[in-house]
Amino acid sequence: MLTIAVTGATGAQGGAAARAALAAGHRVRALTRRPGAAAATALRGLGAEIHPADFDDPASLDAALAGADALFAVTTPFGTGTGTEVRQGTALVDAAAGARLGHVVLTSAAHADRGTGVPHYESKRAVEQHLRASGLPWTVIAPAAFMDNYASGWTLDGLRTGVFAWPMPAGRPLTLIPAADIGAFAALVLGRRDDFAGHRIDIASDALTPAQIAATLTTALGRPVAHRQVPLAQVRTHSTDLAAMFAYFTDHGLDVDVAGLRRAHPEVGWHTFADWAHGQDWPALLGR
Repeated sequence: MLTIAVTGATGAQGGAAARAALAAGHRVRALTRRPGAAAATALRGLGAEIHPADFDDPASLDAALAGADALFAVTTPFGTGTGTEVRQGTALVDAAAGARLGHVVLTSAAHADRGTGVPHYESKRAVEQHLRASGLPWTVIAPAAFMDNYASGWTLDGLRTGVFAWPMPAGRPLTLIPAADIGAFAALVLGRRDDFAGHRIDIASDALTPAQIAATLTTALGRPVAHRQVPLAQVRTHSTDLAAMFAYFTDHGLDVDVAGLRRAHPEVGWHTFADWAHGQDWPALLGR
């Protein structure tokens, strides 16, 4: 049994990793800036220890990591900026090095190591590079596009009118993964340090085109859903970062060996997009 510190524990990836680690029998320290949040309370109910921690407060990180065996590290630029992600990710790695942790599993993004030019991929690349240079035993898991994003934001707004609005051509494949599979793979890696230390692994559970996604959503929602390609210029008015990401998805794609991952690690219980879509409470999400 390991003692695993998990950052972003009240978020999607961190929460999934914390739950998967608990299910695997590990002790979990859930690091969060919001120890009173409902998600923190839920994790406490599952047996996690809740530790207040802030990337911009080194003392809080030192206290939360002291005596832990391993760390699941997630950073984000959203709501702050790419410079903040690099600064906070660097601080987290430095705190892990100070605590002499036996393993750090960093979640990044598929292809972030390839010089994509996508701003938030480049910030993740910088954090990866700092981790590699830290001297710590490390593993980078790099998820493809999140299935969970299809149940929020502009995508959910479009689904209310029967439209799957997505800034890619109908026939361009995209590799996808739900947070649950990221968490399950993270727990696997954390429990098998000797097998995974020093490796960077792009991960995905399925690959579909926007047209296929729309068809799957039609079945899951029980009513017609049609794909509509959102112009990148429209996305750019909201976020040049996301516009660059979708341009990369269209021009280069995210080639992740989905079949190979399923063969090598069946214990993860990989979900197809259909599995994920049929598991959502669409009436509640759509407000009807």
